[in-house]
Amino acid sequence: MKVREIMTVDPVTVSPEDTVRRAASLLRRHNVSGLPVVDENGVVGMVTEADILALLKTGDLSSDLWLPSPLEFIEVPIREAINWEKTRAALSDVGEVKVRRVMTMPAIVISPEEEIDRAAALMLKEGVARLPVVEKGRLVGIVARRDIVQGLGASFSEEGGAE
Repeated sequence: MKVREIMTVDPVTVSPEDTVRRAASLLRRHNVSGLPVVDENGVVGMVTEADILALLKTGDLSSDLWLPSPLEFIEVPIREAINWEKTRAALSDVGEVKVRRVMTMPAIVISPEEEIDRAAALMLKEGVARLPVVEKGRLVGIVARRDIVQGLGASFSEEGGAE
């Protein structure tokens, strides 16, 4: 079975100049976990939920606050308030970051004429969950692990196997 038979055609994409806020909105709206990043030259990278979540690192927990023993009962809530402020600041700054700063590149791509076992092997080798499908330098689709599993299941059913 070929990648062409199981890929999603016309995938949702972002440009390197789009904001992370836009990418996150597209991920949510289309219920996907990764988007090809495309410019005038073709696929230049991928942006995933993991790439966006990595922006939310707020550093180590605040350890610079210590109160004497009689007041220790309020130390934890104060420490948590400080950590929440760090998290809130990180969240507010993240939205305007450009996709080009967080995307994974180069994109690992595959041809629509490749067999799906080759796509699966490439995903495992590269540690990715999806591959942009490129033909003649142009994005024509995307194939995810789920597509491969469904394709294998369909081919098993067609061969007369049990469902």
